[in-house]
Amino acid sequence: MKKEDKSLIIDQIAETLKGYSCFYLAETAGLDAEATSELRRACFNDDIKLVVVKNTLLHKALETLDFDFSELYPSLKGSTSLLCSNVGNAPAKLLKKMQKKDQPLPRLKAAYVEESIYVGENQLEALCAIKSKNELIAEVVALLQSPAKTVVSALQSGANTIHGVLETLANKE
Repeated sequence: MKKEDKSLIIDQIAETLKGYSCFYLAETAGLDAEATSELRRACFNDDIKLVVVKNTLLHKALETLDFDFSELYPSLKGSTSLLCSNVGNAPAKLLKKMQKKDQPLPRLKAAYVEESIYVGENQLEALCAIKSKNELIAEVVALLQSPAKTVVSALQSGANTIHGVLETLANKE
């Protein structure tokens, strides 16, 4: 491959990484054609971009970015698939769902999520537990609404009590 072609591919990989808030490095080399097609289809349905990259080109693309990705460099061995997403836990859930008991692939190598780096297959459970931005917003809204609902409920309860007392007094006379 010519040097100009390599630099063009490095720039494309860097631009792809800039377009997403998180990315995962996965091992997919041992998958058969059917499993690979299933993985690509699942990625498309979950709005995850799947790209198979050369490790050296990905390494150089990561070096051009503003963040220090040096913790990821040891994971760049063997074949590497790049899963890019704007939802932090979506690729982790997909990888976990795709793994079967008889076939441990696709296997997580490393991930960059929310400006944190996770290295190793043992991090998959932690990555699945990460909440997405929309889930966190929903929790904050629910927490903010809870006290207001309690106050409104107490006021309505008090109003019903006062109304009952006034009605009883009016009927008494």
